[in-house]
Amino acid sequence: MTVTISEALDIIYSKVTPKSRHIVPIEEALGAIVSKDYIANFDLPRFDNSAMDGYAVKVADAGKRVSVKEVTYAGDEAEELFFEGEVVKIMTGAPTPKGCEAIVPIENVEVHSDGTVTLPNNIKKDMMIRHRGEDIKSGKTFLSAQTEVTAYTIALLASQGITHIEIYRKPKVVVFSTGDELKAHYERIEQHQLYNSNAPMFVSRAKELGCDVSYIASSGDTIEELKEAIKNAKDADLILTSGGVSVGDKDFTKEAFLELGLESYFTGVEIKPGKPTHFGKLGSCFVVNLPGNPLASMVNFEMFVKPTIAKLAGSRAFYHGFITTKMRSEHKLRAGKSTVILGEWNGESFLPIKNQKPGMVLPLQQADGLIVTTKEVDYLAKGQEVKMIPIKVNLKSEERKEFFVE
Repeated sequence: MTVTISEALDIIYSKVTPKSRHIVPIEEALGAIVSKDYIANFDLPRFDNSAMDGYAVKVADAGKRVSVKEVTYAGDEAEELFFEGEVVKIMTGAPTPKGCEAIVPIENVEVHSDGTVTLPNNIKKDMMIRHRGEDIKSGKTFLSAQTEVTAYTIALLASQGITHIEIYRKPKVVVFSTGDELKAHYERIEQHQLYNSNAPMFVSRAKELGCDVSYIASSGDTIEELKEAIKNAKDADLILTSGGVSVGDKDFTKEAFLELGLESYFTGVEIKPGKPTHFGKLGSCFVVNLPGNPLASMVNFEMFVKPTIAKLAGSRAFYHGFITTKMRSEHKLRAGKSTVILGEWNGESFLPIKNQKPGMVLPLQQADGLIVTTKEVDYLAKGQEVKMIPIKVNLKSEERKEFFVE
């Protein structure tokens, strides 16, 4: 069954679900997806405190000369009480004394030789006071499920005294390629053979997206060899293959998976390049068979494998994010099929890479992002607004938005 790009994505969104959960120290959770909501055990800040080195004051003392009662440092207990005509010198982070109405920064007061200070006239209530719970309220959710853990998430967890966190297990991905003509990049090749660039690309890209990845040496082109490779890989969450999915005499990849019980969800996509892209499920393992041509396989990895990995990882941001930009030059293309165009992006405009044929490798490195046109489009004008899906920046969206250029 051949489907449109949107239909293919709908199938992926509906069929793929997160894997098992486990608990790890917060320092080991970087890049993982939180599997449950976390609720604050206490307020943050835990007490009213000073945002500046300065003086705790009464608003009524604005413009007056007052005496300094005490000095309070961060880590001290708060001064119990002070009255009008008095101030408490206070350091950043120190708890505010009872009755404090504002903090005046040190640089805004005049200090006299007898130790008294004159306050400025413009004192506003609550200025420079960090109030209890203004950051995080006790009993409130401060970290939601399906959120990716960053360094700043870890800071948030540490601020609540949380040492371990429950996360979804990283997706386990197994990669192998097909083709008797393919050799690993560390092997000698004959004139009639090719180096396998797809498998190292898939392995590296899946690692960039947070997966645990294994690589199985290239399978041959017979049904028996393919089945053996599949059996060695089926304990994964996702199998990625390239090659053998078209209509050639030795294109047996789909047949090998089907004979082992693969449930096929689609066997092709109305996309240029890379129509022969196959998606299904073998037991509990999802399978994506990508075309053998490097550029075509890269395009379809970005379009279909990337959201599959995001869903397996438990992220709620599994939709394609895009950047609205403009065409740097005009671009002509053939209408009739949705087309993916790789291009360079300088932060202001998108420039299609001039030579980007399905079998090429160089454009993969050059591309900062891609745009997807509808099948009716045959011309993009210079300055025309387009929606670019970035490649070198992992931009995902929690909301589904149309990214097609019409």
